[in-house]
Amino acid sequence: NFGCPVKKVVSKGAGAGILKDICLMEKLTAEMVKRTHLPVTVKTRLGWDHDSIRIVEVAERLQDVGIKALSIHGRTRAQMYKGHANWAPIAAVKNNPRMHIPIFGNGDVNSPERAVEMRDVYGLDGAMIGRASIGNPWFFKQIKHYFETGAHMGPIGMTERIEAARRHLKMAIDWKGEVLGVLETRRHYSTYFKGIPDFKPYRTKMVTSDHSVDVFNAFDEVEKVFGDYQFA
Repeated sequence: NFGCPVKKVVSKGAGAGILKDICLMEKLTAEMVKRTHLPVTVKTRLGWDHDSIRIVEVAERLQDVGIKALSIHGRTRAQMYKGHANWAPIAAVKNNPRMHIPIFGNGDVNSPERAVEMRDVYGLDGAMIGRASIGNPWFFKQIKHYFETGAHMGPIGMTERIEAARRHLKMAIDWKGEVLGVLETRRHYSTYFKGIPDFKPYRTKMVTSDHSVDVFNAFDEVEKVFGDYQFA
């Protein structure tokens, strides 16, 4: 991951911080390729800032040391998440005759239509989706449905939302333990249940409790009280 723009990561030279030293990026990637039998992929950004965008060259160098796919976020590190993602330089990488590995686009893929645009207009091999899926794990299914039918799916009902929230919390606890599992899923609940009137007391229980049993109980309450709620 040579794309994370967060200050505490970049300040250590990690994430997008490596974009200040392309030679080191190349060496680290080459060493990783050598030390595993698994396929190595890279995610990065267009460059450190607007004046240092060299993504076509960087893509060639990474491919030359053996990566099997490349995902590119259409912003520089300096932009963080401001402004609009620029997909044109990603398409330039894809259209480079020297490139033969899959090229995936990232940044502002926030609707099924945008995913289609990335594929059909920019010619990319796929989309990497991050922020648009936070609290909306159905986003991938919605895109697939749109690809297949040209139409949008209907709204996700309460039963499916509750089940997803339960599963999400359980899997997070299984993976990271009770404390981190409870803490790291809190940010998703507002989007899971967005738009429900008079929901604040229930959301407060979900995001302030330190014990998973209390969060699961809050899910049960929501299912009983709002089970018939129709999402737009």
